[in-house]
Amino acid sequence: MRLRRPGVGVLILALAACAAAAQTTAPTAFDELLQLLAARRHGHVTFTEVQQLAMLDRPLESSGELWYEAPDRLEKRTLKPRAQTLILEHGVLTARRGHRTYVMALRDYPQVVPLVESIRATLAGDRAALERTFRVQFDGTLAHWTLRLVPVDATLAGAVKDIRIEGERDAVRTVEIRHSDGDRSLLSIGPEVPP
Repeated sequence: MRLRRPGVGVLILALAACAAAAQTTAPTAFDELLQLLAARRHGHVTFTEVQQLAMLDRPLESSGELWYEAPDRLEKRTLKPRAQTLILEHGVLTARRGHRTYVMALRDYPQVVPLVESIRATLAGDRAALERTFRVQFDGTLAHWTLRLVPVDATLAGAVKDIRIEGERDAVRTVEIRHSDGDRSLLSIGPEVPP
């Protein structure tokens, strides 16, 4: 009498069920990162930014301070080389330079939304918003991680190659935007500003 061995298909199904059970009980490092980011309700840090544009002979450099208040208020106060403030709140971007103020609703500028949303959604730990606009690739551990965001919209992909965000635990350290034409910007985020 011959004993029958279980079919390969049954074995694969059993392994897949065990893997699925393991995934549902143990969150991935990406899920843990999003939970950490979502738990952070505010931040105040310094920044430096370098923009490399093909039409300029040398990079543009600026520095200042950033504020974040969950879930959707971002403020970028540039102090050098010229004072300027950008505030994003409830989908409205306000820019102030000198005595001039400009206000624009992001819904009227759909080409800008993904760039703003990449940072806002990351800080808020909003996976659904990130995945609505980008193919998201996570690499690393909670101690040092990288998100690579590639636009899913063909029009945006024609302008922006990708956005790389690096950090440590719940702190974002760099945001690099690489444009399809070779231009790029690198925002380096410093330590927390004491209260």
